[in-house]
Amino acid sequence: MDLPGFDTMVAVLSIAIPVLAFVWEFFVGGLKRLGYRIQMDTTATEAAQSADAGVLRHMQQNGATLTDPSFVLLRIENTGWTPIVTDDYLTPNDDPVGIRVRFPHRRVAGTVVTELSQPELRDSFAGGGFGVEEGNGVIKLPKVKLNRRAHYKVLAVLEREPGYEAETFPDPEVRAGVVGGQRGGRISMSKTESHVFASKPARAFMALLVVASVTQAVLTFTRDEPRPAPLDCAGGTLHLHGSTAFAPVVLEAAKQYQETCEAKGVKIVPTEAGDFEGSGDGLEALNAAGDKVKLPGSKGLGDRLTFSDGRAEGNRPRLLPRPVALSLFTFVVNKDTGVQNLTRQQLKDIYAGDITNWSKVGGNNVPIHLVSRRSGSGTRVTLVQRVLDGRQMPQATVDDCTALDPDKHGACEVGDTGTMLDKVATIPGALGHSEVGRADGRDDLFPVRIDGQQATLEGVEQGTYPFWQTEYAYTYGEPPADSIAAAFLRYLANEVGKDVLRSHGNRPCSELEKPLLCEPT
Repeated sequence: MDLPGFDTMVAVLSIAIPVLAFVWEFFVGGLKRLGYRIQMDTTATEAAQSADAGVLRHMQQNGATLTDPSFVLLRIENTGWTPIVTDDYLTPNDDPVGIRVRFPHRRVAGTVVTELSQPELRDSFAGGGFGVEEGNGVIKLPKVKLNRRAHYKVLAVLEREPGYEAETFPDPEVRAGVVGGQRGGRISMSKTESHVFASKPARAFMALLVVASVTQAVLTFTRDEPRPAPLDCAGGTLHLHGSTAFAPVVLEAAKQYQETCEAKGVKIVPTEAGDFEGSGDGLEALNAAGDKVKLPGSKGLGDRLTFSDGRAEGNRPRLLPRPVALSLFTFVVNKDTGVQNLTRQQLKDIYAGDITNWSKVGGNNVPIHLVSRRSGSGTRVTLVQRVLDGRQMPQATVDDCTALDPDKHGACEVGDTGTMLDKVATIPGALGHSEVGRADGRDDLFPVRIDGQQATLEGVEQGTYPFWQTEYAYTYGEPPADSIAAAFLRYLANEVGKDVLRSHGNRPCSELEKPLLCEPT
């Protein structure tokens, strides 16, 4: 029997190693794991270094001043891959306490819950499971249900045990366990690091995978096999225009096309998303460019494409639309608004000027400042069509957003999506609108749910989320089949182009369960 070749064995290992790592990490090593971290353990002497902190030395218990108080901040967290429920704790069913924390040579003067990863966890501390065991320096913590990565923090104030003279105290002793985890069905509490990556066995598997991958790469690149040339490349300069919201997607796909078709001499103009002028202006520029060269008959421009949020408005008969992807939009607010959900009716009332303060919709007492895209923006048209039922946006009250009065309701307009997001993040009480992919990852503003619905492609397909639009690629006439514009459109429709669309949160029209969503009547 012939033995498999070396490269075949490497390929098999490249598949087997990640499978083994996955099985170990998710099914053997970390299904259920309860962890703790001591985030602070300090005495009043150590804490009171500043002139204003001396009050720590005068803390009292039952009217008596604490002589040598210390403070411990304890974090309890679910560090495994499955939820922990009350029945998982290894204490009797009639015992409401799930965790006990003992502080050697100290007694507990008081304790308080300082942080909850979910507000719903607070109900778990209302029963008899949370408290102090008198006389033995033990805190009792209840059987709290914890989803994956959920946590809570407890701050304890402690008093030194009389007669104990050492400068430092032994580490707190945390006693608890859960059923169904590591080590034969019981898992003891273990300290967790501030950043959890993977278990040691999983890291060993990953190291083996790296070795196998490098070996496979060496075998691949040292073979003297000619690399096939791309089959559908066209060279020249491709001029891109249109939607500022969709610009990062288009430019990333164009960059990959340029690298793939490098041998053809491809140039992309522009190269920065900030140079896109918006859907309306982009369509006007495309129409003007086509009219200028006066192309005969059905011949079209082969070097220009404009991307638009939704169908073009107005009479431009030579502009031909092609649906590319379904794109999600979201409202965003400044963090001081206190609002992360609005009903569709509330949004209509806000843009109609009937609601001018966030306190009227459950937020803080802050005037509403509307930051909108200028007329001609596809994002703005989408907002009017999909959310406001055709009612037009209010007029700007100032020419420059920085001139908005912080104590008075107002409105301003900006030219592109990036500026919109920056203004919303810095203007108190600001409300704006953006393509979801541009707003994701911004921690200086909040996305807003509509009628409790987050912006998801599934919500669009099910008809529960209203703020979306079809992204169209427009050409002037029918571009020649061998032109760079036609080649780039084909590139967007193949797997590589569709991968770029998906990576930005868009859904290629060809992959929709209901394809007609991309071409609404």
